Amino acid sequence: MGLAGCVVAGILAGGLSALLTLAVYAAEDSFQRLPIHWMWWPAIGGLVIGLGGLVFPQALGVGYDTIGSLLQGNVTGHVIIGVLVVKSLIWSISLGSGTSGGVLAPLLMMGGALGGLEAMVFPFEGAGFWPLVSMGAILGGTMRSPFTGVVFALELTHDVNAMLPLLVAVTIAHGFTVLLLRRSILTEKVARRGYHLSREYAVDPLEILFAREVMRADVVALPANASRETLVQALRVDPAKGPQRLYPVVDDAGVLLGVVIRVDLQRALDANGANADDLLHSILRTNPVVACPDEPLRSVVHRMAESGLTRFPVVERGPVRRVAGMIALDDLLKARALNLEAERRRERVLRVGFAFPFAFREQPHAGTSGAAPRDLY
Repeated sequence: MGLAGCVVAGILAGGLSALLTLAVYAAEDSFQRLPIHWMWWPAIGGLVIGLGGLVFPQALGVGYDTIGSLLQGNVTGHVIIGVLVVKSLIWSISLGSGTSGGVLAPLLMMGGALGGLEAMVFPFEGAGFWPLVSMGAILGGTMRSPFTGVVFALELTHDVNAMLPLLVAVTIAHGFTVLLLRRSILTEKVARRGYHLSREYAVDPLEILFAREVMRADVVALPANASRETLVQALRVDPAKGPQRLYPVVDDAGVLLGVVIRVDLQRALDANGANADDLLHSILRTNPVVACPDEPLRSVVHRMAESGLTRFPVVERGPVRRVAGMIALDDLLKARALNLEAERRRERVLRVGFAFPFAFREQPHAGTSGAAPRDLY
């Protein structure tokens, strides 16, 4: 019965957390619609705090005394209602006005008041039990920090026996606000300033994959002394690959001398009276931006962004830059494809065979072919 009450307490705390978050930013939106200069907003917020203090003085200040009384079960119903109503109003309006204020102690105070109400209805589990559970749940639900809520609640009482009830209530409250609200009370302000926020915590595939894993080794490299026929042949398009946009120019040992762009090569061949030696020399770019096989793709992407180029020859690291392949912006899609395929392999479902109950076989999800993007070169 106690854990079932913790589930209900978590749901109630999650609902109050959502209401407090919405109230803060509803107050902020209301202040922005006022036809007065923003410098008067904190003054109005301070006035609301003063009026709330006149109605209910216990709502003022940090509230540690009230929190202690709630944990000891020495608070009357009048004080509990006053904390829930008055403290919630003045806190949300003052924060919405831009007045400097905290989050931690007010949330503990309002969570304790919610627990005081629950103690009037829920089974008796000890003095201050339900205020303690609700404090942790409100903190974890509003700030989206469930473990912080548990740790703070335990530090207040040093009662390790409350660990399981706290975990249940805080987890329920956190899940409630995650499903109901897009962001927490802390991250909503950041999102309103135009910064993108994500709930996902994942490793960037560009950080763990290397150029050698996605580069194309079957590319056409032009010899420095290529004949006109060789150059014309290089421009022919393989239907299976598509046109190659960039050609590395190498010496007899395969060392990179420079690069030639397909458009420049086509224009030079279309010009009359140019021999092959003058042709390559006139369009050769001798200081190309390159990548190395052992570089993470994140470095390659940064180099593309800095240079404005989308294709690099891949050369062996060292003083002798032998060509190993080519990497393009399209190839970076392979990194994502490889990462998704690895995720699918980890998520495969284990099905139990009916004939042999202890034999397991892997069954991949439907539609996961794992095919990489088509080679565009």
